[in-house]
Amino acid sequence: MSDEPLPQSRRVAFIGLGVMGAPMAGHLVRAGHDVTVFNRTEERAHAWHGTHGGRVAPTPAEAAAGADVVCVCVGADDDVREVVTGDRGVLTSMTSGAILIDHTTASADVAREMSAVCSAAGVGWVDAPVSGGQAGAEQGRLTVMCGCDDADVFSAAAEVIAAYAHRCELLGPAGSGQLTKMVNQICIAGLLQGLSEGIDFATRAGLDVDAVVGVIGGGAAQSWQMDNRARTMAEQSFDFGFAVEWMVKDLRICLDEARRQGASLPVTALVEQMYQRVLARGGARWDTSSLIDLLQRP
Repeated sequence: MSDEPLPQSRRVAFIGLGVMGAPMAGHLVRAGHDVTVFNRTEERAHAWHGTHGGRVAPTPAEAAAGADVVCVCVGADDDVREVVTGDRGVLTSMTSGAILIDHTTASADVAREMSAVCSAAGVGWVDAPVSGGQAGAEQGRLTVMCGCDDADVFSAAAEVIAAYAHRCELLGPAGSGQLTKMVNQICIAGLLQGLSEGIDFATRAGLDVDAVVGVIGGGAAQSWQMDNRARTMAEQSFDFGFAVEWMVKDLRICLDEARRQGASLPVTALVEQMYQRVLARGGARWDTSSLIDLLQRP
C-alpha cells in the first residue's frame, strides 16, 4: 500500500473498529481522507483516535453526517441493520449521492435488503466483504469482493477501498460480494481440515513436519494456509488471525445459503461441526487452524 494520497480526498465515516476495522480506518487517514469513526465500545474509538487522529463520533448517525462515503465493518446481519437503519443509524444522516460500503461478512439477503433501503434514500450501496485476515488489514493488502447494482458507485467506492486493499473486484449485483465470500470460506474450511489431517499424519509417522511441508509446499499441495500456518499448527499454537467463533458464524451463513440454492456442502457441514467441538473445548478465540487440536488431543 502506498502512503501517497488517493486522487481525491473524501470525507469518510468508519463504523466498527475491531481487529479488521481499526487498521482499515487507519489506512484511510494515511491515504489523506478526512475520517470520523464510531465504535460501540467508546474506549476503543478513543484509543484509535490517539494513534491515528481523525475524529470520534458518539453515534453512527453523527459519524456519517456530511460523509461522502461510509464504511461499515461489524459482526453480523443484525449489527448491519442496526448501524444502517436503526434510530441512530447512518441512513438517518447520509445525504443523497453518498455511498455506503459494508465490509461485514454477512448474508446475501441482508446485502440485498440494505441495497434496496439505500436506493430508496438515494444512497449507493456496495457489499464488500474482505479476505486477508488481520495481517492483511494491517498491511493494507486485503482482497475485497464486491456486489453493487451501479458500476459508477462501485468505481467511486473502489477509489476509497484502495487505501487498504491490493485487489478489489465487482462480482455482480448487490449480494454478489457476500456470495463470493461464502465461496471463499467454503474453500478455506475444507483446506484447513485437509492440512490438519496431513500434519497430524506426518507427526504420527515420525516425519520431520518442516521438511515434509518444505517439499510438498513446492508442488500441488501448496496453499497460503500451508505457507503461513503449517509450522504453528504442528506447534499447537493458535494465536493468529481469524477466530473460530467468526468462522462458525460464516459457515452457518454458507450452509443456510446452500439450502436455499439447493447446493450440497457435505465437507463444509462436517467442518462446521468440528469447529463446534473446538468451541466446546474453549477455543472460541483460537484461530481457524486449531482444527488440528481435535486430532492431536481427541
